[in-house]
Amino acid sequence: MPVPKRKTSKSRRDRRQSCKFIRPQQFSACTNCANPLAGHQACLGCGFYQGKKVLTTKAERMLKRMSERKAQEARAAATVQEPQNPS
Repeated sequence: MPVPKRKTSKSRRDRRQSCKFIRPQQFSACTNCANPLAGHQACLGCGFYQGKKVLTTKAERMLKRMSERKAQEARAAATVQEPQNPS
């Protein structure tokens, strides 16, 4: 088994191990809704990233689904209420 020829200096050892400790995560505030936000991530509250809308939020998806259901129910009610011509 190979054995080191020279002692590893403290400087070299410490430089190699400098990246091993855990750094605290940096947080900032969303520019659109002021929610806490991790760096380089889109806001889950409003869906904005760097001032642009990139995600649809859960509330927006729910509103879209509700409007689609109402439209579908209206179409179903309109087809049921059409009078039948016996000609």
